Amino acid sequence: MTGRSENLIRVWAGILLSALMFATGCRSHHVETTVENRTGTAIQLLEVDYPSASFGADGLADGADLHYRIQIQGTGGLKVQYTAPGGHHVQISGPNLSEGQQGGLEVVLLPGGMAEFHPHLNPGV
Repeated sequence: MTGRSENLIRVWAGILLSALMFATGCRSHHVETTVENRTGTAIQLLEVDYPSASFGADGLADGADLHYRIQIQGTGGLKVQYTAPGGHHVQISGPNLSEGQQGGLEVVLLPGGMAEFHPHLNPGV
C-alpha cells in the first residue's frame, strides 16, 4: 500500500471513531421530578434542594403538582422546604441521590409537615 492510501485510511478511521464516540458517549442523565401538594392547603416558597442545584415555586395550591427535570451532579440528600399557612417553616429530608442517576422521582407533600418519596431511579455512575 502506498503512503497516501495509508494516510487516507487513517483519516477515515479517525473520523469513524470520532463519530462513534460522539454518538455513544455524549448522553445526559435526567430525573423527571414531580412534587405533589397533598397537604390540604396551599403552600408558599417551595424549594427542592438536590446535589449541586435546586428548584422551586413561589407557591403551590393544594392538589397541584410541580414538574421539573433535574440533572444530578455529585452525591447527597434531597431536601424539601416550604412555608405552611401561619408562617410555619417546614423542612423534610429525602433520599440520597447520586450523579448519573436517571428516571423519575415523585415527592408527595402530606399534612403535618410529612412527605413520601417515591424514587424510580437507575443506579448512578
